[in-house]
This record gives sequence, C-alpha cells and structure tokens, in this order.
Amino acid sequence: MVRLLRPQQWLKNLLLLFPALLGGQILVKGLISQSLVPILAFCLSSSATYVINDIMDEERDKNHPKKHLRPLPSGSISRVVAGVFAFFLVTTGLLLGGWCGQKFFLFLLSYLVVSTLYSIRFKNYPVIDIFCISTGFVLRLIAGGIATGVAVSHWLFLNVFLLSVFLSTGKRLSESHALGGRAKEHRMSLAHYPKGFLEGILYMCGAAVLVTYTVYTLQKPNLVYTVPLCTFGIIQFALLANSGKSADPTEALLKNPAILLISLTWLVMVLWTLYG
Repeated sequence: MVRLLRPQQWLKNLLLLFPALLGGQILVKGLISQSLVPILAFCLSSSATYVINDIMDEERDKNHPKKHLRPLPSGSISRVVAGVFAFFLVTTGLLLGGWCGQKFFLFLLSYLVVSTLYSIRFKNYPVIDIFCISTGFVLRLIAGGIATGVAVSHWLFLNVFLLSVFLSTGKRLSESHALGGRAKEHRMSLAHYPKGFLEGILYMCGAAVLVTYTVYTLQKPNLVYTVPLCTFGIIQFALLANSGKSADPTEALLKNPAILLISLTWLVMVLWTLYG
C-alpha cells in the first residue's frame, strides 16, 4: 500500500512553498505550519492519481522492464483494493483542500481533473502528455501562493512552467532511449514523436529556463550567483535524459549525486541570500 502511494513523489509538492521561499517570507511566524495541510492535501491527491494511473496501465506495465515490479502488475494488490484506496485518497484530499479555502480547493480539483484525464486518455497523445504533466507543476505553484498568501510573480510563473516542460520532455526522452523499439508498446505517445523532436524541445526549453530564471534573479540581485548552479543542473539533467537513464525529476534528485548536490547548494545559497 505504501509503494502504491509513491511517497518519494511527494517531494514535488514542496513546490507549494516556493512562492514564500523565494518571496523572502518562509520564516514569517506560522507560515510553515499554515502550509502543512495544503501540502498534505496535494500529497494525498497526487497519490490518488498515481493509483489511478497504475490501474489504467496494469496490463501494459506487466511487460515493462521496471514497472512490472509495481504492486498492481506484480499482483501484490488487487484492482478493487487499489480502486477503493484511490477513492479514499481523493475524498480525503478534497476535504482537506476545502478546509484550506475555496480558491485553493479549485486549484486542487483542477489538478485532480487534469491528472485523471492524463491517466485515462491524454498520456497517449504527443505534446498533450507533456503539457498535462507540466500543468501539474504550475497548479502546485499557484496553489502554494494562495495557501501562503504570497503572490506568484510573472517571471516565477514562466520559469516554473518552462522548467516543468523541460523536465517532462526529459522524462519522455529517457523513456524513449531506454525502451528503444519497444517504446510505443509501453507508451503510445512515444510512437508519434519524430526522431530528434524531443531532443529539440529539451534544448529549447532548457535555454528558456535559464533566460527566465536569470531575469527573475535580477529582481533580487544577489540571487544571480545561483545561475551557474542552475546551468550545471540543466545540463546534467539533459545528459541523464539523453543517456537513457531514469530522468524522472524525483528520481534524478534523489539518486543522482551531482543533481542532489547542486540542488542542496542552490537551496543553501537562496536561504543565505534572502534570509542570512
């Protein structure tokens, strides 16, 4: 049951804290405790979408070199139990979201709708599948701004959007390289991407991420010294994606020493610059 939740993916929900962190307000009294319920609501809701996705992909995952070990395709848990579990997660997540206010609830509901549509249908369509994943990141960011009462600047919005497209494209590219000729059997959208297309999108979005992040840091001058770190991280992730290794954003952060070190260094520099 714990594996079905994919708790390691909950790291993505820390994006709710980014508006307050980069807005210099994360240490405001009571703000972190105020953010706990919204983050929990997204954790439960995101886990529900993972369960739904696993139910939809059960047969296909049985022939995947790695995914066949997941609880559903391996037979560790039944579809009925997984379905009941997903319903419980959705209901609990929405109840917590409603407790956080109407605006937050609407963004949480939007996240659930987009993620569910992705699992049921949209993941089979090229480009649309990438934008569905990216939308999840953007909705987390805006919901975090609502939950903490910190406005999301235009440049931060653009930067997170482009970064999410970059990461999503990298994930698709790594899957394409890792699965080779069997890629379309496991993910239909990969059959529709022409050769070199995903690489082009990856490089285009990587460059756009660096431009928008640089402009964003100019509003907080001392943050400009974090741009080299971001450049290294972007290039390292692109290398992962092109090598066929797992380029899932969470796995890359947790399992790739270089990306983990760069991310922690970036966080320390941001905290020192804005709060030190």
